[in-house]
Amino acid sequence: MSTTQKQHLTAAAALAPLLALALAACGGQKGSGAGDGGGSDRPDLPVTGVHWAVDSVTVDGRKSAAPPGSHVEIDVKGQATGTYGCNHFNAKATVDGDTITLRDAGMTEMACPEPVQAFENALKSALDGTLRAKLDGDRLTLTTSGGDTVQLTEQPPAPLVSTEWTVDSLTEDGTATSLPAGARGKARFVFGEDGSVRGTLGCNRFSAKAAVDGGTITFGPAVTTRKLCPGAGMDLERALLKVMTGKVTYTIDDRTLTLTAPDGTGFAANATAK
Repeated sequence: MSTTQKQHLTAAAALAPLLALALAACGGQKGSGAGDGGGSDRPDLPVTGVHWAVDSVTVDGRKSAAPPGSHVEIDVKGQATGTYGCNHFNAKATVDGDTITLRDAGMTEMACPEPVQAFENALKSALDGTLRAKLDGDRLTLTTSGGDTVQLTEQPPAPLVSTEWTVDSLTEDGTATSLPAGARGKARFVFGEDGSVRGTLGCNRFSAKAAVDGGTITFGPAVTTRKLCPGAGMDLERALLKVMTGKVTYTIDDRTLTLTAPDGTGFAANATAK
């Protein structure tokens, strides 16, 4: 064997371990396409820590627009919370690449008027099990194995001032109850930069001073119109005016405002989508 041949053999022997490592690395890489048998290395979609407002749900080919306040949030600890349309829910959530799995859901049991109840039933059915997720800018589409879809839009947290708040439920000692029949979505108000609050109590319009200090709001006497209202409207107005009297505490959880009076009664309101 010539000297040149021996040098080639020696070089090949030295390169063999490096080639083996390179081939092993290539062979260990997983494809990202369906049917490659190697799983997926696609990163998880950035859907956690976001307030996703539900726009619509399509079940069995029938599309229904979402009522105000319907939303979903998934935190980094694997918990999903939100509102189906009337009732609040929580569930275990897993994000894996472009799939989201929701399971073991629990919910409140408030009575919901139609057509909110029908929407809630449809959304509850869709938000169960493993869903294929598609993210396009600030829009998220979730698709069930049966082809039903949920359309959602990312919404930023809402500030207290200059946001239109729509009353969603009455509360007592932290427990939510549904609004009187026929009163849902009718009570709305806005805190102004001038230290005022104005809007509608469900029937009559009102205005009052509202001094914000840390986590409290001190309401001055309310000035209201004097229209005669149906029973449900008056019941809601009385409840809201009772809360918005004097000094109350408030919290904002992303796009939900909760006001609580010293006696534990209060109400929750959602930021109106723009």
